Amino acid sequence: MDVILLADVETLGPQGAVVKVKPGFARNYLLPKGLAVQATTQQLKAAEEVKRQRAQRAQRLKEQAQAQKQKLESRSLTFKLHLGADDKPFGAITTHDVVEALHREGMGIEKHAVHLEQPIKSLGIFEVPVRLHPEVTATVKLWVVKE
Repeated sequence: MDVILLADVETLGPQGAVVKVKPGFARNYLLPKGLAVQATTQQLKAAEEVKRQRAQRAQRLKEQAQAQKQKLESRSLTFKLHLGADDKPFGAITTHDVVEALHREGMGIEKHAVHLEQPIKSLGIFEVPVRLHPEVTATVKLWVVKE
């Protein structure tokens, strides 16, 4: 029996996939739980339309991420780090600090998108990757100067 998956099913496939399953599995598990519908010509057309709309949406999101990448890479952020005796830092520049600075610049970046391996505890110029989309990663330049 052919069914169209309405949700991702780990052993069968992703949402929208047309798969062939045994009739009992479809009747007793997939259909009652709302994980699939029987594949008819009308359902297949509807599934293709949904797949086309998803592809368009994904392309639009990728284009928005590309535009945001260009805005991010054209900017650099400056942070002041307080140093004590023997130039030992008091505190560090963290992911949270980077996100706050980007928000002040008007960039709506979420904390999980900034990939700072460890807090910055020294002076210098650093490049921090920001993942905007699964296929688009921007690099933000951070200048850490003495306070």
